[in-house]
Amino acid sequence: MEIKRIHDVMISIDKGADLSLPEQVLVDLDRKLTAPFPVKWNDVNINELESKGNTEVEGEIEHIDYSKPFIEQRADPYLYKHTDGYYYFTGSYPLYDRIVLRRSKTIEGLPEAEEKVIWWKHESGIMSEHIWAPEIHYIDGKWYMHFAAGEKEDVWAIRPYVLECDAENPLEGEWIEKGQINTSFQSFSLDATTFEHQSKRYLVWAQKVENDTISNLYIAEMENPWTIKQQVLLSTPEYDWEVIGFDVNEGPAMIKNDQRIFIAFSASATDENYAVGLLHADVGSDLLDPSSWTKEKNPVLVSSDETKKYGPGHNSFSVDENGNDILIYHARPYKGFNTENPLYDHNRHAHIQRLFWTEDGFPYFGQPGYKLDFSNHKAKAYITLN
Repeated sequence: MEIKRIHDVMISIDKGADLSLPEQVLVDLDRKLTAPFPVKWNDVNINELESKGNTEVEGEIEHIDYSKPFIEQRADPYLYKHTDGYYYFTGSYPLYDRIVLRRSKTIEGLPEAEEKVIWWKHESGIMSEHIWAPEIHYIDGKWYMHFAAGEKEDVWAIRPYVLECDAENPLEGEWIEKGQINTSFQSFSLDATTFEHQSKRYLVWAQKVENDTISNLYIAEMENPWTIKQQVLLSTPEYDWEVIGFDVNEGPAMIKNDQRIFIAFSASATDENYAVGLLHADVGSDLLDPSSWTKEKNPVLVSSDETKKYGPGHNSFSVDENGNDILIYHARPYKGFNTENPLYDHNRHAHIQRLFWTEDGFPYFGQPGYKLDFSNHKAKAYITLN
């Protein structure tokens, strides 16, 4: 991703008035993207301003290119910023036998933050194998963990389950099993995510059609964090990029603006063909009406030979310390996989990068692992004294 131009700042003030420089400046990137970036200004030469009637000052653009990878061997990464000021991070543990959680006051502090096991798999029966894709949510004053699990007697009997915790600190509190989310029919189902929109709570998840191998996305309104109402088919694999290796739609994640609500999802086999697609609906539409939704014909995040990030997918969204939207996803550093089944090649590492928005209000994902180098670019403010 290239930096095209940093917008100059023009300031005119009256003599004796307080001078205030903006905390952010606009930056033009390629693809006709324009986004705000924080800036740290140098000191203003007040003497020059008063003697000449004008001056200029430069500033350093503050942008974090997070470590690549951000956290190793944490597939299906989920990042949540809570009102307590902490960032909470979880993801699939390589042995698929536990749910882990860490927190930090900053995003950059998460890789070194202590990771705690908040729940272990059962010895047998339900929730005893394939503990996958945990997501942490705070709903009506309590913490909830949505995740998928199989059972030792049938490891592919994957179903969605929910844990609850009412402690202030979810790393220290007791997690209670609320049980399975019962969908309209029993089959392989996983990757449940939940969100609130216009005073209603929804669940979106992946589920295979009965007696078939096709994994669709479904949506339902929720009665509570572990109970849904009637489910509705949201998306089924239909384009070529969704059916490579397997016919898959999974890993949904929601983000919205004042115009549209978006569901990102992942498709195809979990090798270098894994990719992210996008559904969208108007914010005022009926989300349970399939005709409200439009699927983009092309994927929005794909493997990159340039950055050597392959099979990007199963993303989540959050915000950074400046309130900018960020994208969290996993990717491998090579094509293919090192095991017979790609699910057991655990080198799907968590990555984080800034998410941008296009002129027409759509999220722009960019290349997985892109970098922005501001070392040769300065912000400039031109100040005139009236």
